[in-house]
Amino acid sequence: MTPAGAKGPDELRQQIERTRTQLGNTIEELAGKTDVKGRARARAADLRDKAGAMTVQLRSSAAQAGHAVQGKAAKAGHAVQGRVAGAGHVVQGKAAKAGHAVQGKAAEAGHAVRGGSMRAKHAAEQAPGPVRQVVDAGRRNPRSMLMAGAAVAGALIVAGFLMRRSNGRR
Repeated sequence: MTPAGAKGPDELRQQIERTRTQLGNTIEELAGKTDVKGRARARAADLRDKAGAMTVQLRSSAAQAGHAVQGKAAKAGHAVQGRVAGAGHVVQGKAAKAGHAVQGKAAEAGHAVRGGSMRAKHAAEQAPGPVRQVVDAGRRNPRSMLMAGAAVAGALIVAGFLMRRSNGRR
């Protein structure tokens, strides 16, 4: 007596084995569905993997954006640097021109002073001995002569003030 469809004991054994395997798989599936903790762990691991992949993708995108911004900033920096260099050359040229003009004026003034001092030197050489000594001392120590001149001017101002007071004028 074999069950319907089985044609011999070997075939029956094979059917039983297939049924057992199917039953085992069904039990594993049912056990997996009832294992909430295990399913939560599997879901968490899956989400961690997805988050890791997204992190890698975001880092890559950020790096690409950073490189793009860096390139644009370098390009803008070079453009500004070129403009500044051009403006610097213009300013440098104008400053040099102004400097040459000032230098020319200073040279003219120096020549005029030198010519005047040559005339003064010639006049001092023609002056009597004591005057010549004072002029020579002034040439050797111009500061001393300036201070002495300032002292004399100060004395004259004080004397004039005192004379006005003594005459009754204020």
